[in-house]
Order: sequence, then C-alpha cells, then structure tokens
Amino acid sequence: MPNITLTTIKQPEIYLNVPSVGLNDRTIQERLRKILQGMAQQNFDSLVVYADKEHGGNFEYLTGFIPRFEEGLLVLHKNGEAVLVLGNENLKLAQFSRTPAKVVHAPWFSLPNQPMDTALSLTDVLKQAGLDGQQRVGIAGWKLFTGNHDNNSSLFDIPTFIFHALQAALTPECELLNATGLFISPRNGARIINNANEIAHYEYGANLASTAALTALNAIDLGKTEKSIAALLAAEGQANNVVTIAATGDRFENANLYPSDKHIQQGDKFSLTVSYKGGLTSRAAYVVSSADELHPYVKDYLDVVAIPYYRAVVSWLEKMHVGVKGHEVYELIERVLPKDEYHWHLNPGHLVADEEWLCSPIYPASDIPLSSGMLLQIDIIPSRKGYAGASIEDTVALADKALREQIKTDYPELWQRISARREYISNVLNIQLHEDVLPLSNTVGYLRPYLLNKDLALACQ
Repeated sequence: MPNITLTTIKQPEIYLNVPSVGLNDRTIQERLRKILQGMAQQNFDSLVVYADKEHGGNFEYLTGFIPRFEEGLLVLHKNGEAVLVLGNENLKLAQFSRTPAKVVHAPWFSLPNQPMDTALSLTDVLKQAGLDGQQRVGIAGWKLFTGNHDNNSSLFDIPTFIFHALQAALTPECELLNATGLFISPRNGARIINNANEIAHYEYGANLASTAALTALNAIDLGKTEKSIAALLAAEGQANNVVTIAATGDRFENANLYPSDKHIQQGDKFSLTVSYKGGLTSRAAYVVSSADELHPYVKDYLDVVAIPYYRAVVSWLEKMHVGVKGHEVYELIERVLPKDEYHWHLNPGHLVADEEWLCSPIYPASDIPLSSGMLLQIDIIPSRKGYAGASIEDTVALADKALREQIKTDYPELWQRISARREYISNVLNIQLHEDVLPLSNTVGYLRPYLLNKDLALACQ
C-alpha cells in the first residue's frame, strides 16, 4: 500500500473563464437512437419520462431542458415521435426541445392557483399525447429500486395523480413497467457512457466546482463567516445540482442545511461542498495550522482518519481503468479502509452526469466492468466517532485510446487541462494513474488536513 506523508507542495492549477461546451446535434441524435434501441430491445410501444426540478435528468437528456418549477412528461413512441406534456409556464420551452416534439398542455402540472381552465381531463391529455392502445409502456422516473424486492419493475416513482391518469388512458391489458434502467442502469443504461462532446460538456462543471472549491479553501480564516466562504462557491451564475455546503463547527445545528453567519473558530471542523453538472468537489478537515492546535482528544486526526482515508483514495485512483469490475473496487476499499472500523456505508464511487449521483456500478459482487466514457466521482466517506471527517471528492473520466484521441482532436484545450492535471498528480502527489484515467476536476488527489496551512498537503512518498 502507498506510504503517505504530510509535506510542503504547490497547489494544483485552476482554470478561470473556461468556455462552456454545448451538446451538438450529433450527440442529441445519438442519445435518441440509444433510447429507441433500448425501447426496441424491451419491446416498449411507448416510453413516458417524468421530470421535475430535482429529477429532470432523464427528460433533459433528450430535450435539453428541465421543466423547472413544474412537472413535465416526455412521451416517446417507438416510431420516434415525441410529445411533451407541460404546464403553463413551460409551454414556451417546447419549441426549443433538442429532440423535436409536439406539445400538449397539462395545467395540473402548474403552480398552485394558476389558471387551470380546461374541458379535458389529464387522461384525455395523455391520450392526445398518443397514449392509447399500447400493449407495453415504460415509465422512467429516477429510481432503479435495486434491492430485494420481488418485482422492481412494478415500482414507480411518479406522482399518483399522473400514474392513475396513465392507467385510465391505457387499456387494462397494457403492461406498465419501470423503465428508468433504459437511462441509468449501471450495466447498460444509455446515460452511463459519454462521448467526447459530452465529456467536454461536463468537464466545464467539474472544472468550475473544483476551481471555486480551491478558491474558497484558500479564503478560510479565523473570524470569517460561513456565508463569506460560501459566496466564493457561487460560480458564473450556474445552477448547483446539490445544496452548497460551507459549514464550520457542528453541521445541521437547528436543522440548518445552508451557510449561515456563524464565525470560523480555531479548531473547528469544516465541511465544504459545491457541485455543478459534471462534477462535485468536496473537502472536510480542521481549521488549524498544525496538530498542536487541535483539541487534545483529536490530535491524532492525521494518523487515525486523514492518512488512512487518503491511502484509500490513492488506491482507488490507481486501481481505476477500463475493464476493472465494480466488485474489485469495492473489495479494494474494504481491504484498505475496513468498513467496520471507518464506518463508510455508501458505494465507494459512483457515476455522475447532470445529476451529482447518477447510479453506481461499484457494490458488493458487482460484475459490471467500468467502461470507456464513464464519469466517476470519488466518494468514500469515513466516519470515526469524535473526529472530523476527511473528504476529497472529485471527478474523473475513463477513456480508452480511441476516446482519448477523439478528445485530443476535437477539444485540444480540454486535453491540455487534462494532461496538466495528470502531470500534477503524477509528479507532485506521486499518484500513478492508468492512462485511461482523465481528471476532470483540478483538485483530484489534493488533500489539506490543516486548512490554515495552505502549503501542507498529503502526498505519496
């Protein structure tokens, strides 16, 4: 296992004012083709894709937008015809859908007390969308319902009023099935594999989050407020896909989830998280300059929490390559950072996209091979009673030679950033990445356990 030391090293480079990369028409057409092929394989006549602000990724995958503060449906038929079912304030977005679609109005999806004048029922509207006479229809929400259920395909995570209207629109003989896996199954979902255009699109968010996070880490000082640090995490007006965290001392006091006016004090635990489409960056450590400034009962934090955690992250990074199976990664972390001792309980790594957590191929007994085009977030969460946590969550992509060459050709500036990040990880942190691993975050592998000392960080010897 790697030998870890606390040493003086330079900080990673950050990249400001990086242009966004839009999804091109070819990518949208490829996305639609993958979903239609999946529908054909499962013999679906039609697919109903649900969306709201929190759960719009599958809808957005084909349309390019989410229905914001309303619900929305995308009805996709096996012949490729698409119909959008939208509330009052999203009707105007239908004309911009990246997948051309007809539109029908469902005022029930609108905000309370808005006009709902219509002679039609929701069942009638769904029939207008072409849901009438099908034999087999898939419903895509956002959950896979993995576990020990007898029949996961008959569990649905859409509002009851929509589900009942669907049932009424279709014949009793029509089979309704959970089809979320078409999009996000970690084995064969359409969204788990990204092309060069998609990787460039999502790298924008990973770069943005890691740049903002390092800027905020460098601003942490005694007497400042959580809000003053959190303000540095609000980057380029982009929408966050998780709640932003800048928390000093004990988190969640008075059930508060958000940055407050609390002042940073010496010896505080500190948690920081920011995430945009394509990548989250998270850090957790102590507000001190050295171990001498820690409370006596946590003076051994470096040896008890930070170094064992960092060793697990290094092992994770050096294990990653196309073809490694999910169970191999899980077993590696169990071996290096035993769950019984460090009390992590989620998947040690998962996929990202528009959502911070898409799905995960990393779990016990998973025979799913990690594939070229996957975007993975380092997500190992240790917990030792009485101690602060440790966290360096960031995002990497996996890319085989063909995909790497495509990125290098189509997005040379992106390739330069990736190459510089790899060089830093290799030459400064002494972490040896497989050539398949492309860091999308600037701070991959960078951990400062003592936040007031900007020069000290952990590295491999």
